[in-house]
Amino acid sequence: MTAPLGPEEYRDLLSSALPSAQDADTVEPSLSTLFTPDSHRLALHVDTTVVRGGRGVGKTFWYRSLLDDQLRDVAAEEYRIDRLRHLEVCQGYGAQLAPDLYPGPGELASLVDAGVRPYDLWNAVLLVALGQPQLKELVSWKERIAWVQEHPGERDRTIAQADKEAQAGKITKLVLFDALEHLHRDRVQADRLVAGILQLALEMRLGTRNVRCKIFIRPDMFDGALLHFPDASKLTANAASLKWSTTNLYGLFFHYLGNHDSEESRRFRALTGGWTEHTHGRHLLPSTLLGDQGTQADTFSVLAGPYMGANFRKGITYTWLPNHLMDGVEQVSPRSFLNALGMAVDETRGNYAAHGYAIHHEGIRRGVQSASQTRVGEIREDMPWVHTAIAPLAGQQVPIDQALVLDCWHESELTSSLQREAARANASGNGAEVRTGPRYADDYVRLIDELIGLGVMRRRRDGRIDLPDVYRIAFSIGRRGGVPKVQS
Repeated sequence: MTAPLGPEEYRDLLSSALPSAQDADTVEPSLSTLFTPDSHRLALHVDTTVVRGGRGVGKTFWYRSLLDDQLRDVAAEEYRIDRLRHLEVCQGYGAQLAPDLYPGPGELASLVDAGVRPYDLWNAVLLVALGQPQLKELVSWKERIAWVQEHPGERDRTIAQADKEAQAGKITKLVLFDALEHLHRDRVQADRLVAGILQLALEMRLGTRNVRCKIFIRPDMFDGALLHFPDASKLTANAASLKWSTTNLYGLFFHYLGNHDSEESRRFRALTGGWTEHTHGRHLLPSTLLGDQGTQADTFSVLAGPYMGANFRKGITYTWLPNHLMDGVEQVSPRSFLNALGMAVDETRGNYAAHGYAIHHEGIRRGVQSASQTRVGEIREDMPWVHTAIAPLAGQQVPIDQALVLDCWHESELTSSLQREAARANASGNGAEVRTGPRYADDYVRLIDELIGLGVMRRRRDGRIDLPDVYRIAFSIGRRGGVPKVQS
């Protein structure tokens, strides 16, 4: 009989098993961390060209997993996608420097500033991935791109030959693109570079049978690229989005706890029961712990207690955490979810060490505050205009009448602020406009609609405007009886 884990033992397991926030983009996926939610199956289909997702939802994780033969084989089995076993996978672009495969940010900036067409650039990258011999002999990307421009017929023949060989070998040549936010520091140039990738991907999809591209991209970057390559909209028919349900999030959480190399992890598996060993020590959750809310809630209450206080009126821990991390379109990133839990453990250890559960409910609240600060920091980097639009609402309480939102924006002269931001962004002198702000900077009702579409705001049934806690807290906007805003 397995002895129950005590609160401190659970804290040890949580602290060691959960990924560090700092490691999110640097740790390579492994058999023990590979988790395959059903909602991501479409994204792994070979013919799915565009995979959309915000920060922290798993774009880079799947990019790196597809590059690994063993992880790809596991995904093929668990998702029942046999074509994943018959791939030749190449890197088209990623965060890791690989100058032989694609130019890094510095060289990209130099090439773009010199007037290189993105379409020519990515054609050179594709031909290198397909093994074009003349390009391999050239050292610089400037020379490679020049060769592509001077030999359009040879370019076509190289692609056709690669397609023919792949068809004969019953494989698909798949070129992956990730980390597109790092393509260029100037957003207009980044959008053009992305448009070039999309143009090439569409051409491969229509013109070949066995050469494919898969592009992991933020939704706002995909929308921005449409300004430069409208035909990219044709790729949306076979696009996928990386989404996470509540059961997916807790399934991932329990997967980490059950796949850590420790005695506490072994006992956790024994106590919850039904785990099976897959390959090389990788443990698979029982179906109830993977997809049954009741079983998940019971298991989480062993770690954090059933309630966010003395009784159910304070909230149920299982639902409270994802509900307060959810954006306006009801999505939670697993990175925010796991980081909030990690912060909750640290807060419990530091201030509630004698608590009868591994996680104190005040620790969960502190975790949500931390996740909110991180999320607002991310959106400020990705779309600075969102911060500019919400800042005038600081000190207000939600839900808030739409008329009051409009008054705050008029009083702060928001349109002028947004136009100044756009002017600074478009001061590059190249004559091209980049959408760094909302579509309608001078139409505040439409601006609210755009923020609702981004998940930053939501409209209640009574017409009042609300902000999800994951944004509200760090923006210093209050909610009566809600999680306290972050004090500046």
